[in-house]
Amino acid sequence: MNFDGEDLSRKSLTDRLAPDETHVFRGCDLTETDLWGASLAGARFESCVLEQTDFRKADLDGAVFTGGGGPRVRFSDADLIDVTFTSVDLSAAQFGGALLTDASFTGCRLIGASLTGSRGTGFRVTRSNLTLANLGGCSMRGDVIEGVRFDEADLSGCDFTEATFSDCRLRGAKLLKTVFTRSDLRGADLGEIDDARLHAFAGATINRAQADAILAARGINVL
Repeated sequence: MNFDGEDLSRKSLTDRLAPDETHVFRGCDLTETDLWGASLAGARFESCVLEQTDFRKADLDGAVFTGGGGPRVRFSDADLIDVTFTSVDLSAAQFGGALLTDASFTGCRLIGASLTGSRGTGFRVTRSNLTLANLGGCSMRGDVIEGVRFDEADLSGCDFTEATFSDCRLRGAKLLKTVFTRSDLRGADLGEIDDARLHAFAGATINRAQADAILAARGINVL
């Protein structure tokens, strides 16, 4: 079923969504729309307004979101396997309990989003802004993480083992029990590094300029 340019805000669509159909939403207003527990596997959302849309417990496996978005979308406990988000505003979105195996975020705005407590074997983030986001306990083992801002993000307990950071920022990120074993941080802006943050980067590879900055902050000059 196709929904083109419809104002679906503050409505429940349960009675309009057949479980055996693929649904396409183009340019729709889904502000505060009730899609709790909806069957939306393979659905497409193109340039839709998603402010406070309720996708809790929905089946969104293989869904594609392109453009649009809005603050405080609720994906808690939803199935999001193989979901693709491209250029979507997901600021302050809630993903607690969501199954995010092989989900991908590309060019997305995830400022203040909460992904802590999400489930699955991992998701990928590229060229996205996760400033102030909460990723506590998430795994990005072995990922190539390109163009991502983690400024002031909570990365406590995250696993970045063997991950490669390219054109990324980690300024002010919370790194309590974060794992960077065998990760490559040469392409990351690490910000100011106190002793606690330096300990968090144990086992990682950094470049000469980063090492010089760390030593210079401690009054040690490298000639």
